[in-house]
Amino acid sequence: MYFNITHDQMNRQIQVSTHPKRIISLVPSQTELLFDLGLDEEVVGVTKFCIHPKEKVKEKVKIGGTKQFHFDKIAALHPDLIIGNKEENEQSQIEQLAAQYPVWMSDIVTLEDALQMIQMVGQLVQKETEATNLIHRLQDSFQKNIYTQTKRAAYFIWKKPYMVAAKNTFIDEMMRVAGFTNVYEEKSRYPTTNLEELQSLQPEVILLSSEPYPFKIKHIEEFQAACPDAKVMIVDGEMFSWYGSRLLKSIEYFRKILSAANQSAVRR
Repeated sequence: MYFNITHDQMNRQIQVSTHPKRIISLVPSQTELLFDLGLDEEVVGVTKFCIHPKEKVKEKVKIGGTKQFHFDKIAALHPDLIIGNKEENEQSQIEQLAAQYPVWMSDIVTLEDALQMIQMVGQLVQKETEATNLIHRLQDSFQKNIYTQTKRAAYFIWKKPYMVAAKNTFIDEMMRVAGFTNVYEEKSRYPTTNLEELQSLQPEVILLSSEPYPFKIKHIEEFQAACPDAKVMIVDGEMFSWYGSRLLKSIEYFRKILSAANQSAVRR
């Protein structure tokens, strides 16, 4: 067996087989990417949150969640490559895995980071042509859809306590791409907030994500009461936070969301 010495997006040096045959993915968006690159047989383990593509992930071993692994199941799979993410996986658990297996980590905040990840993963798994084609399609799609007018928006990811996506997050990047200016741009990462602070920021649009907290239609009323002039919407969290091949579907979705956001808010 031949090995390559390479670096991941956290600039960690790892030694990986030149042709990985038993891959475990610890991140849903990267799991979907691996399948879209054509690694149906090579992917042997995924998390319970890896839901796309449905017909393929259902056949793979579930090694736990993104933050709580079943190390015995991972060991039984004898992986020659594990792919994770700095934000979505726990550092201590990744360190435990890295002591035994090649673990490649992504670190993604911007769209450029996402494209780099796709390129690097393509090289890692001998799918460079497929990865390059995907990157070209994404670049073409995003370059043709740059919005010059923006709406002031807040993007909620959690309830009890309320948490939002602020700067230095991929969600913030996708908000910008979608035509929104983040009203929490003075804060970083995923700060807690409350309705009083939200009111003071005067958002034109309030986006309630379907994940990680599953906001539903029933939650709209309390936000609408706090900000009666804002447009309150439930949005697909995958479109704003998944940084793999699902990005191909994001632009058309963003166009629909921005169109809906431009409609005047309905007073309750």
